[in-house]
Amino acid sequence: MDGLEDRIRRLIIETLNLEDISAEDIGDDEPLFGEGLGLDSIDALEIGIEIQKVFGVKIDSKDENLAGYFSSIKELARFVSRQQQEHAV
Repeated sequence: MDGLEDRIRRLIIETLNLEDISAEDIGDDEPLFGEGLGLDSIDALEIGIEIQKVFGVKIDSKDENLAGYFSSIKELARFVSRQQQEHAV
């Protein structure tokens, strides 16, 4: 899943125009919001839209686990991978 995690890192950097951050600066388990990378809800919306476009997954805004999926690169990668597998069947 490392390849997927790297793609998600680059997607976040490009989507949010984070010029002073490289993919290597974002750890797999580093929180994306608050004390970690410091993203906010608008950033989450932009990332969510881009993830749906790039990876062909559906994000349900009513999903009670949604915040958990966006908590770190690792969790986002798990979510995307799981969604892709479910829709490939």
